[in-house]
Amino acid sequence: MTKISSEQLIQATACEIKELLVKNEVSPSELLDALEDRIEAVDGPVNALPTLCFDRARVFAKELEKKPLEDRGLLAGIPVPIKDLTAIKGVRTTSGSPIFANRIPDWSDALVETMETNGAVVYAKSNTPEFGAGAHTFNPVLGTTRNPWDLSKSAAGSSGGAAAALATGCAWLAHGSDMGGSLRNPASFCGVVGLRPSMHRLADGPGTSPFQTLSMQGPMARNVADTALLLDAMVGFHNANPLAQPATEASFLSITKQKLKPMKVAFSPDLGVTPVDPEIAEICAQAALSFEEAGVIVEEATPELSEAPEVFKRLRGLDFVIGLGPLLDQHRDKLKEDIIWNIEYGRSLSAEDIAWAERKRGEIYYRMQSFFTDYDLLLCPTTIVPPFPIEQRYVDECAGQKLETYIDWLAIVSTITLTASPAISIPCGFTKSGLPVGLQIVGKPQGEGRLLSAANALEEILPKTPTPVTPAP
Repeated sequence: MTKISSEQLIQATACEIKELLVKNEVSPSELLDALEDRIEAVDGPVNALPTLCFDRARVFAKELEKKPLEDRGLLAGIPVPIKDLTAIKGVRTTSGSPIFANRIPDWSDALVETMETNGAVVYAKSNTPEFGAGAHTFNPVLGTTRNPWDLSKSAAGSSGGAAAALATGCAWLAHGSDMGGSLRNPASFCGVVGLRPSMHRLADGPGTSPFQTLSMQGPMARNVADTALLLDAMVGFHNANPLAQPATEASFLSITKQKLKPMKVAFSPDLGVTPVDPEIAEICAQAALSFEEAGVIVEEATPELSEAPEVFKRLRGLDFVIGLGPLLDQHRDKLKEDIIWNIEYGRSLSAEDIAWAERKRGEIYYRMQSFFTDYDLLLCPTTIVPPFPIEQRYVDECAGQKLETYIDWLAIVSTITLTASPAISIPCGFTKSGLPVGLQIVGKPQGEGRLLSAANALEEILPKTPTPVTPAP
């Protein structure tokens, strides 16, 4: 049998890697060797995976290799990096904060346990902004993650390290999380796929707020089918999360492979809540219209969501008070100004302010359900701008309109967060300067299977995004 080269492995999809593992044509240890070489070759200037744990990974891989193939779990030994907000036993987990710069947990998050039970080999922590706050991946502990397509540009965030690792071939699959677009924004900027699942589709924790409904864990990959594969390896109830759901009877990958086409979809250039760069809007509109090649009806339509940005701002503020308020009291000098603003804004809200936001969120949810009686999916841009210069903290202007806070430019994704719908970003083209653009596709709550299947069908029509890329020096 001809030995498969490291370069061939790096270029392969995750589904192809799994086939090689199942056929015993490659071992988990050999995959780790290929990744270690690739990271050494390309990750230096990108800084996607600043914390490596290959020694731990090799021990896990060797134990996995002792088991019969049928007992190695769904992923069968595919290596996966974990976002640096999520605890891994024995591995430095900083959350991008000086407060936790030297933290080494003695426990693993429930989601990590689930993934490892399903055959994931954890080998790295991916970079994130401080406490995941903001959609540009930089922090004072582990530095800045750069966009592999142009090292002078942002990889977005907060799962920026995960997206950049996928784009450079330093990962086949990657874990991330998403409150206001953190799986979707970096997927768009880096030319990969990111899925925010329905609320509590996955179990994580323990955490400071197990009943919260904004931030969700999810999968990222280079294509839709690989994303579905990782989603299958992430699902399952765990008592660390009281709202988590059991695994579905049919695998998401099996539904995804069917490429089930929707009957009728809506495209909105801006969801009625934000300015959008004209070039981005045009690229996404053309991508949406590509669905017509598969016989899908595409109409321009937008549900009434105009109050969503204010609703999200208030509920996010409350979430920051719950999760990070005690740290502000103890370590104000070690928190970035954006986080301080978010916590103090949350503390300024009255009970009536929060009650208004909760009532309006309910209205938004029901309006979306009504919208989905006419349309199977809602499509729109994932980000309102192309990747921006690395020196910028956030986008403060778009299409001639000033944006006030560091979360305003995220309205096109944070609005969808409020709807409880699953949403995926898939690559849909490039700007004239050669930077990736993502199309956000939104499905019905608990409808990940049909969403992934439709995204897979559209991905087949759209031009292929050539990842992995080797960053230019």
